[in-house]
Amino acid sequence: MAGLRYILRYARGYRAPLILTALSMVAIVGLDLLGPLIIRRLLAAVQAGYSRSVALALIGRLALVYLLVQALRGALQFVNSYMGHIAGWGVVADSRRELYDHVQRLSLRFYENRQTGELLSRVVNDTNLFEAIIAHALPSTAVNVLTLLGVSLVLTLLNWQLMALTLVPIPLVLLSMRLFSRYVRPAFRHRQKELAELNAAINDNLAGIREIKAFTREELEAARISRGIERYRNSLLRALRLMATFNPLVEFSSSLGYVIVIYFGGLLAFGQKLPVSDLVAFFLYIGMFYQPVRQLSGSWEQLQEGLAGAERVLELLKEQPELPEQPGAINFPGRARGEIIFHDVSFAYNEGEAVLEGINLHIPPGAVVALVGPTGVGKTTLASLIPRFYDVTSGCITLDGFDLRALTLRSLRQQVSIVLQDVFLFHGSVRENILFGRPNATEAELIEAAKIANAHDFIMALPNGYDTIIGERGVKLSGGQKQRLAIARAVLKDAPILILDEATSSVDTETELLIQEALERLMRGRTTIIIAHRLSTVRHADMIVVLSGKRIVELGTHEELMRHGGLYRRLWEIQVLAQAESLGAAGGAG
Repeated sequence: MAGLRYILRYARGYRAPLILTALSMVAIVGLDLLGPLIIRRLLAAVQAGYSRSVALALIGRLALVYLLVQALRGALQFVNSYMGHIAGWGVVADSRRELYDHVQRLSLRFYENRQTGELLSRVVNDTNLFEAIIAHALPSTAVNVLTLLGVSLVLTLLNWQLMALTLVPIPLVLLSMRLFSRYVRPAFRHRQKELAELNAAINDNLAGIREIKAFTREELEAARISRGIERYRNSLLRALRLMATFNPLVEFSSSLGYVIVIYFGGLLAFGQKLPVSDLVAFFLYIGMFYQPVRQLSGSWEQLQEGLAGAERVLELLKEQPELPEQPGAINFPGRARGEIIFHDVSFAYNEGEAVLEGINLHIPPGAVVALVGPTGVGKTTLASLIPRFYDVTSGCITLDGFDLRALTLRSLRQQVSIVLQDVFLFHGSVRENILFGRPNATEAELIEAAKIANAHDFIMALPNGYDTIIGERGVKLSGGQKQRLAIARAVLKDAPILILDEATSSVDTETELLIQEALERLMRGRTTIIIAHRLSTVRHADMIVVLSGKRIVELGTHEELMRHGGLYRRLWEIQVLAQAESLGAAGGAG
């Protein structure tokens, strides 16, 4: 019932359309009950032997009444259907909105173990099933229940003994619904799981289509996707097989009601204990009585599908943000000066072995600090603690004297700009991607940011300038162009703290000079943390922090560290030697 309560919680926001749906359903049931009574009245009149003029007048009135009933029923059906869809799709929209907001609040740790396609399936496919519950399953169930009650009352008034006999098959239907619910919902849940995995696999393949083509993996990946399609189809067929078993059982139960009416109703009619007009009306009503029973099986299928989706959505909503804001968290007052202090900080991923231990570091306002060391030593992790992408395991980090955990995440991250090695650009225009840093910026500010990033000239050379569509992840741009757009985005944000993670790697020398020039403009007046493997790019930093074995092992300027003769000097000499050998090999080849 948790899944159904979750869905109905959203339905409260659509009381007006749901009330109209309910009223129209009650009216439709009442009109449906009139049909057999009109036929009964006609048969009774035929048996009474009225004169031709009286009979024609009665037939005309009955036909007109039936026509009006059907016209009114059609109008009510429109109200019932449309209002139900308003409520149904409203519930879907509201649940998707809440679910997406919740997913956005989850920490990066959550995403490290999840596939995008699987999350997309829960946000879109699973919530899509809620519409069928609100607009179809529940209204249909309500109509069918009302119809059963109304027909039962009329049948009781016609002949209560015969009515009691027609109830004999009902326990069999209820038992079958109870038994099949144990198997059908898990089957639909498994179907949704297979659909999510298929979506995830297709999403990965489309995102990595270049690699698939480069490594000629088309046939192998097509076979893998085909297996996923087969698994989804088989899981769907299993769920439908269970429903296909259930539906004939309901049909058979319904037929038992007709058998009872034929046998016992026939005996009563032949014994002159039941008028023929009442027997015909009874047959018509018994069809109306068992039609809802049969339709309940379809509603039951929709309900089981929707509840399976709701259970998967609830699983995602139970995921708690690993970075909850403290009660009473405050917004950072104004613009930060940029003084960052690490106080005996340690950090571990998922309660595993520590990545960082005993980190004590003072970064003065406006300083340029470089984090260097061997691969995998925790440089990016250390920088990621500043915007609280992760929380420290022990110790604390302060910004201008404020413990980061005492600040709201939004106000903290507004103080930080980040330029990564792997730039992410959204499918859209150049303009939209730069404005991502500050959506309300003016055109002049946008262009100025692009000029500072050395991006304006290449942007103007694009087919539509700033309105050029760059494709998913900026696929139409070169690596250097994407990097400069990311820098322009950071310039426009104008945050006092800047984190540069390998921002000049994997580009040619000329492009690197343009990027480096843009970064130097961006760094002015900002506290800057640079993560770099190429030590030549950070030799002029105010402070170089050397990490090794989870700790800071050296700290100082380039000259100080070179004189010290420790790990930094060894790394420097290795890179200088490698560069010399590379130049020598290039000269020999020339």
